Amino acid sequence: MTVQLESRRDITLKAVDRIAWQGEDVEIADSAMRRMAGCKASFLRLLDDPEIVIYGVTSGYGQHAKLRLTADQRKAQAARAPVAAATTFGTPLPDRVARAIVLARLSNFLEGHAAISPHVAAAVTDLLNGGALPPVPVRGNGGAGEIQALSHLFGPLARSLELAEKDGLALINGSTCAAALAADAALSARRRLALAEEVFALSAEAIRMPLEHVAEELETLWDDPHDAATVRRLRELLNGGDAERRPYQAPVSFRILPRMLGRLRRAVAAAEEAATNSLSSVSDNPVFLPPDPASPEHPNGRIMSTGGYHNAAAWPAMDELAAGFADLCTIADRHSARLLYGSHSLLPDQLMPEDTGYLGCIPMAQVGWGQAARHAAQRTFLPGSESGGFGQNDVSPPNFDAWERQDDAGRMLDAAMAGLAIIAARALAVTDRAAPGPLAALVQQVNDNATLDNQHPPGPEIEKLAAAFEARLYPNAPA
Repeated sequence: MTVQLESRRDITLKAVDRIAWQGEDVEIADSAMRRMAGCKASFLRLLDDPEIVIYGVTSGYGQHAKLRLTADQRKAQAARAPVAAATTFGTPLPDRVARAIVLARLSNFLEGHAAISPHVAAAVTDLLNGGALPPVPVRGNGGAGEIQALSHLFGPLARSLELAEKDGLALINGSTCAAALAADAALSARRRLALAEEVFALSAEAIRMPLEHVAEELETLWDDPHDAATVRRLRELLNGGDAERRPYQAPVSFRILPRMLGRLRRAVAAAEEAATNSLSSVSDNPVFLPPDPASPEHPNGRIMSTGGYHNAAAWPAMDELAAGFADLCTIADRHSARLLYGSHSLLPDQLMPEDTGYLGCIPMAQVGWGQAARHAAQRTFLPGSESGGFGQNDVSPPNFDAWERQDDAGRMLDAAMAGLAIIAARALAVTDRAAPGPLAALVQQVNDNATLDNQHPPGPEIEKLAAAFEARLYPNAPA
C-alpha cells in the first residue's frame, strides 16, 4: 500500500509504523507539491532584498555565519552537496530508523516551512520507495544539531540533484532524527510492554499469586490510569488460571507487579506523546513562514532563525523507557529466585531436578543482564563541553545516545524475561498445570525454543527464546 501525505499532521506514529517499520511506500499529495512550489517562489523573491540576512543562504555556515555572500556566491554555496559534516563512522542505525528519519524529514517540507524545491522533496520521498538507504552511524553524533547524521543520509542524494538556495540546508537541518528515534523507541516499547505483561503474568500464575493482588478495587484505590490499565490487563491474562491460590500473600516482587508494569506503561505513553509531537513539528532552521493574507506587510513571507532543531523532549522520554526496562530486569531476577526456592514459592523441589536440567544459574545471568540494563539506563544529560569546539555551536542534544541506551536496556530485559519465562513454564509443568488461556501461546513459544536438559548448556536456548521475543518487537527480526 501507499501512504499519501498532504500535511505534516499526516506524519504520525501510525505512519512511522506503516512506512518505516512495515516498508509501505509513500507519496506527496499534489496539493502539498503546489504549496511547496509557491513557498519556494516566495522565498526566492525574499532574496531580492539586498539587506536581508538568512543563515546559510546569504551567509556562510557555522563559523562562517558572519560572512555575507554575493548573489553568485550564494548560488555556488547552494549547489554544493551537504557532505562535509558526514564525519562519523561505525555501526549504523537499523534501516527502519533511517526510514523513520526520512519520513520525519518531510514534516518540514509539506507546508513549505523549509522553502525546499519540490523536485528535491520528491526525491527525498522516493528514498522510501526504493532500495536500502545510506548507512547512518549511531555514534559520534555530537553536533549542535543533527547535520552529521543527516549528511550521511541525504548527502549522496544531494549530489545527484540540482540545488537552489536553501535546498541543501533544508536537507540537513531540524530535529527529525530526534523525532524518528523517539518514535522508534515508543513503537518498540509498546510491544515490549505487552510482552512483559504476559511474562510476568505467567510468573504470577506459576507461584499461584492471590488474585487480590490484581483486584478490581485497586483501580479506584490507586487512582492512576496507567496502574489501573495494568491491573485490568493482568487480570485478563490470569483469567482461567488455577482456582487454588497461595494461602497467603505473594512476595513483594509479585505484589508490586501492577505498580512496576504501570510505571513502564506510563513511560510508554510519555514516549508516544513526545514522538507524536516531534514527528509533526516544524524544526527547520532558518524556518520559512509562508505568505499570509492576514499579514500583508510580508507579501513574500518571512524567515526566522530559531532553536527548533534542538529537541529537548525526546531524550528524557527515552531515558524513562530505559529506566523502566532496567527496573523490570530486577523484578525478573527476583521472581526467578523466589520461584526456585520452595520455601518462598510453595512449589515442589522437582522444579530443579538435576537429571532434567538445572535452572539455578538462570538468576545469576539475570543479575548480569540487569546490571547491564542499569548501566545503560543512567540518566542522559546535555554534554558538558562545547559541541564542535567553535563559534555558536556550543550545545549538543544527546538523542542518539539516549536511543542507544534504551535499546540496550530493552534487549537486556528481553533476555531476563526469557529466563523467567522458562522457569515459570517449568513450574507449571512439574505441578501438572495448564497455563491460563491468554498465556497458552507464550508457554508454547517457550516450549518450542527451550527444552533445557543436562546435555546442553542453557545459554543458547535462552538466547533462542530471547530472539523469538524480539521477533515480536521489531520488524524483520530473525524468528
